[in-house]
Amino acid sequence: MDDRDWVLIDVETAGLSSPVVVEVAAQRMRGWAPQGPAWRRLINHGPDMNQDSSRIHGISRAVIERDGEAPSQVYAELAHYVSGLPLVAFDLGQVLHRALQPEWVRLNLPPVGGEGFCALRLAQRLLDPVPVVSGKLQTLRQYYRLPERTPASALGELETTVDLLSTVLQPLALRRGLHDWQAVCEHAQATWYPSRLAFGEFKGRHFREALTDPALRAWLEWLAGSGSPRSANMGRWYLAQLAEPAPEMDDAIAQMEALATRGAQGEPTVAAAPVQAGALVFVKPEVEELKALIASARVRLADLEARYTQERHDVEVTQARLFGLLRPHYQQRDRLRLLVSYRRQYLDALMYDGEDAAEAVAQQCQEAWQQSDAEYEQVAFEAAEQKALPEDEARELKSLWRKLVRLFHPDRFAHDAAKLAIFQQLTSEINRARDSGDVQRLREIAQDPNAFLLKQGWGHLDFTDSIEAASLRKLFETLQLQIVLVLDALNELRRDTRYELHRLSQERVGYLEDVARAHAEALDEEIASLAEESGALSEEIEMLTGRPAPGALL
Repeated sequence: MDDRDWVLIDVETAGLSSPVVVEVAAQRMRGWAPQGPAWRRLINHGPDMNQDSSRIHGISRAVIERDGEAPSQVYAELAHYVSGLPLVAFDLGQVLHRALQPEWVRLNLPPVGGEGFCALRLAQRLLDPVPVVSGKLQTLRQYYRLPERTPASALGELETTVDLLSTVLQPLALRRGLHDWQAVCEHAQATWYPSRLAFGEFKGRHFREALTDPALRAWLEWLAGSGSPRSANMGRWYLAQLAEPAPEMDDAIAQMEALATRGAQGEPTVAAAPVQAGALVFVKPEVEELKALIASARVRLADLEARYTQERHDVEVTQARLFGLLRPHYQQRDRLRLLVSYRRQYLDALMYDGEDAAEAVAQQCQEAWQQSDAEYEQVAFEAAEQKALPEDEARELKSLWRKLVRLFHPDRFAHDAAKLAIFQQLTSEINRARDSGDVQRLREIAQDPNAFLLKQGWGHLDFTDSIEAASLRKLFETLQLQIVLVLDALNELRRDTRYELHRLSQERVGYLEDVARAHAEALDEEIASLAEESGALSEEIEMLTGRPAPGALL
């Protein structure tokens, strides 16, 4: 790869049904290293951009009008910069096949450059079993502790992809013998599936466990015989791999040995426990290294879980405050919606099925009204329980999670269906407590997990770590997978509009109240419209029956 020139490219688009490219960024590469400065342009297509997309990539219509250039000019400059070299993108299908090429056709412009490899596909193969999916580049950046680049932009994504290629993927590619451009392209394009099954009753299991698990092997054989060509190809690929010897060393684990212990972005690291002076201890080096990596991974996972728990709880508290401000408006709106709906049904039943059927609708209206009020009371009760965590509980979260993450080892119970079911119940309860901010429940589980299991009547589990290298390697692998999942959940939370509301309400005094007033005004308009329609329906019912309309006496 050292002497091969190519171009890394990324884009940002706006619009949903017919997206247009609003930002293009490119970086000339030689081998695995960037050559010269990156190239970046904004494109002004004229029509208004989709506002939801604008919120995500941060490029407003005003910025496009001020700094954007005509598409033909931008793509002419891009063609000059690329000079016919092959194009590579983190998600080549999205960037080239679904964004740039359709736009060039629509604008009647010649294509730019050739087609190289997809960095996403390369990462999926080289980083397996760490899950790598489209749209999760920032999760990978955090997972591998790469520097934070220009936020929410094609240029930032491009810079992060350069970091991922040079820091993480290059060493792994070289260890796989991928020394030239053709080898890298073929490796990225070859048929491949994740070593851990992504779906089905054996989801999360390593496919090589089928060598010792007849049930798993039977499932792979069933998959290979599927009537779906895609599923059958997957099953046949797994079976073919089982016939080949397993790699001597897990490349993803080896890469993590360097990355998981270096520390960054304020995340602590943990070294192996020192040996007591004067003691003669014979230890297999790989076991001690894995123990150190496991300890470091547990610290990192605990910190991430504590951060997610705290931020999720803060968002829920803000939502509870907003509900308290808007409850009268929402409840009145929903009551009127019910009235309008049931009064329409009442008239239809009266005209086509008679008075008995209409009276049944009136009874249903009363029951629905009562149920709606009861649900509002329940939500109000739950909202009242949502309070900001006291400082001591917020500080305690990290220590609680450092105890809780020691319980995470699903592979230990993979071959015992009963114990795996207990483990899944326990982790579900931990996740429920985390998402609801139930610190007392987390405290109870962390203090004595088996006492908690017995109290629930679920049984008993052995949470002690194995001393075997193979088991420790599985534990480290599953901890890394869990770190990716929590990072992804944290990123999803921070992209949520509710998180943005919480953040702004903390930064600006009175912001939440202003938002509530704007919502209340919109609700009041809907309430007025519903009240008018409900009144008209009531008059029609009373005229036809001589009796009050459903809901009139509630």
